[in-house]
Amino acid sequence: MEILRWKARIAVLWLFMAIAMSAHSILSFREPGAIAEIEGMTLGPGMMVFMAIFWLVPLWLAFVTMTVKDSCNRWTNFVLGIIFTILNIFHLIEHLAEPSVQQILIVGSTVVVTALIAWYAWKWPKQKA
Repeated sequence: MEILRWKARIAVLWLFMAIAMSAHSILSFREPGAIAEIEGMTLGPGMMVFMAIFWLVPLWLAFVTMTVKDSCNRWTNFVLGIIFTILNIFHLIEHLAEPSVQQILIVGSTVVVTALIAWYAWKWPKQKA
């Protein structure tokens, strides 16, 4: 039961990440001058596919967290939690150049959430044989 609780925590954090990314994208379109661009990048088909994949990864990880065996699960969440934390830190730094309070709040929360994912995966309790 203890492992299930840890899996549920991490899965919920991945879902939080996906929802925060959705809110970030929606709010980016509401920024002044963001009609055909988002964060200074033109929204072409390639960019839209990249955004879709980047958004789907946390959703898949929420599912994987609840279904994959513990050892593989722990390392997958730990490594991807660190990778997403680093990417989100860079993303946050980009937003600090032209601060928008709502974007800094959302992107900052994704840094915290992905760091928590890595921490929970690191502290994952050992299975007793």
